[in-house]
Amino acid sequence: MSLPILIQSVLIPILSAPLVYMLGRKLSYNVGWLAFAILSYSTALILAVSGAGYIESYPWIPGMGWSIGFKLDGLSIPFASNVAILSTVIAIYSMPYMKHRVGDEPEDYGSYYALYLLYVAGMLGTVLATDLIEFYIFYELMLIPSYILIARWGYGERERIAFMYFLWTHVGALILLASITLVYWITGTTSIEGVKAMLRSVGIPFTLEVGVAVAMIIGFLVKIAVLGLHIWLPHAHAEAPTPISALLSPAMIGIGWYGVIRMALGFFPRFFQVYSLPLAVWAFLTIIYGGLMALSQDDMKRLLAYSSISQMGYMFFGVANLSIVSILGSILIYLSHGLCKAVLFMVSGILIHEAGTRRISELGGLASRMPITTIVAIIGFLGLAGVPPLLGFWGELYIFLGSIYTVLKPIGGLDTIRFIVSILTVTSAVTLTAGYGLWTVKRVFFEEISKAAEESHEPPSLMLAPLLVLAVLAIILGIYPTILMNIVSPVIEGLILAS
Repeated sequence: MSLPILIQSVLIPILSAPLVYMLGRKLSYNVGWLAFAILSYSTALILAVSGAGYIESYPWIPGMGWSIGFKLDGLSIPFASNVAILSTVIAIYSMPYMKHRVGDEPEDYGSYYALYLLYVAGMLGTVLATDLIEFYIFYELMLIPSYILIARWGYGERERIAFMYFLWTHVGALILLASITLVYWITGTTSIEGVKAMLRSVGIPFTLEVGVAVAMIIGFLVKIAVLGLHIWLPHAHAEAPTPISALLSPAMIGIGWYGVIRMALGFFPRFFQVYSLPLAVWAFLTIIYGGLMALSQDDMKRLLAYSSISQMGYMFFGVANLSIVSILGSILIYLSHGLCKAVLFMVSGILIHEAGTRRISELGGLASRMPITTIVAIIGFLGLAGVPPLLGFWGELYIFLGSIYTVLKPIGGLDTIRFIVSILTVTSAVTLTAGYGLWTVKRVFFEEISKAAEESHEPPSLMLAPLLVLAVLAIILGIYPTILMNIVSPVIEGLILAS
């Protein structure tokens, strides 16, 4: 058995949550530093495991031969690293934000950070799990603390919106559980690698594969919030506490794609091969819908929420193309979206903190009052639009190169319908994402100074520093993306070639 590195990264936040809750009554605002230290330790453990294929296994129910495990390979590394880094820097951002939100209520700080730690542990456990039941337990652990965080410290009709979020995502999780049950019935195992090996060696009727695959994919797509399953997302992401919005959208919903790639694609490759084109069309419609809805928003957080739907469409399109290059691009989009969207949600929190509003029509001329915030906001929107040298450029480029490869792959000529879908998707990327991003920057930062902006200034350093860290990281990874490609490519290649 390997040294217990990964299990520490997951269990320490869980075991520390009660301590953080109790110390919050004494430390008040400063308990955030303890949460930051705990998450920094978990992040350091994950980043320290540099080699792909690192696995830990622990007995669970020995009598039945079940064990739980934690695995860090080329697929889980980008997802786990994204969650760990974002949650760590957002823990710092949360301190001044929550002080502005709740004031002098010591018990609120302890409750907030205890739930925050459980939420992060759920996300980390999900992407590191090696067993389907273990995966499901952590998948649900993400839901419970995030529901309470929205219901208690959110905005607007927060309790109703939190319940909507809980209901939608829990129903999706139950559909996922049903598919896991069927997979166990078919294979006799819940080990992710064991299921994959059994399904490929034994084989099942295609009609049965379609039924189980659809259930599993729908279970994930509800969490991802693609078109038709997206109803909960604009409400939850807009009304959640801003630090939680900065985790819900950049980190959590993308974990659904981890499940699709690791499990659905790994288990049911024939389904993806047969239904690749309908999935690509669904992805295209998701991109268009999210982008158009973002263009029509006056609320900064709702704009970013709809933008997330559109960005998930890009990832969907990359997976649907079923090529090594395009799936690699979808993972790069996940990382770019994680860094840039977290920056933008935190910018929206700064607007609330400093200008007292998040309505775009009430803002204007903030560049002269908040130059650093303006710069990181521009970086965030350019990253979403895929402008070089940011990481999003490589993600979009790889997705579209992969789509062209898929168009030209069939023997006998051009796949006309897929070619049209690919061209339309490329066009929407250039127009919609850049359009709503640059238009928002113009209205918020460069028009005539509004009344709300007159007294605004740069936020406290604890709010600004996390944005700078993430913006610089997005630039560095964009300039040198090879480190990510070398880690992820072998795993994706194994999935595609094995299918």
